[in-house]
Amino acid sequence: MTIHNPPRRAGHLPGPLIYPAPASAPEPFAVRAEAAFRDKILAPDFPCVAAKASVNTDMYRLRTYGQLATLDTTLALARDLRTFQAEQPKMDSDFTSFVSVFEFPGEVDELTFERLVWEQLHALSLLDDQPYSTEVSSDSTSPDFGYSFGGQAFFIVGLHPGASRIARRFPYAMLVFNSHHQFRALKADGRWTRFQETIRSRDIKLQGSINPNLADYGTAPEARQYSGRAVEPGWQAPFGHCPLGFGAAPENAAALPQAAPSTEENA
Repeated sequence: MTIHNPPRRAGHLPGPLIYPAPASAPEPFAVRAEAAFRDKILAPDFPCVAAKASVNTDMYRLRTYGQLATLDTTLALARDLRTFQAEQPKMDSDFTSFVSVFEFPGEVDELTFERLVWEQLHALSLLDDQPYSTEVSSDSTSPDFGYSFGGQAFFIVGLHPGASRIARRFPYAMLVFNSHHQFRALKADGRWTRFQETIRSRDIKLQGSINPNLADYGTAPEARQYSGRAVEPGWQAPFGHCPLGFGAAPENAAALPQAAPSTEENA
């Protein structure tokens, strides 16, 4: 039997073709990031019980971005953080968090991640049109130095794939913004000491040692803990020159959409 193939035409291959089934589309980065975040926090051995409370009650908001410490990311991060702050008073919980996850740079060493964290935080501060929170000092040499945005003090928790502390390892670069208000509330009703001891004992059980950066509030700048790297004695936060090439940037700040009261629960 002779098989006659149809004549070949430009742009076509001769003969019948069997096409493989199309591969399923990859999950959007936001879906993967949130699944990884929940898996991380809800793992039985994860030390931070406050983070567990936030996730278990859905009292967090997670947003995803491209490259850490770029202008586009900073503009979007400022917008989203302002929206979170507008919604926060309606979130009836002692534990609320804003979670920012970055698809890039991927895995980097701790020094590189620390540099990017501070570039991002400083660039973000240049878009802040509110006075610095009175709960922390804006002086990076002060033991009371802390981060402020929108008039609110935040404790920043950085996670990334290359972290030396197990509790700080995550598949992507991530910055979690935790309001100082919740720590003040814990101290006011006498829960702070037990809360602190629980987290530290769980961290020792996970890692085999206590985080060397830990210090009681006011004895050393909390910013030593932000990136997760074991910083040197005398370390100071590099909270200086803007890496994105703008100063006060009033034109960028004015371009940011103002946060409106949220009517939806968006994770």
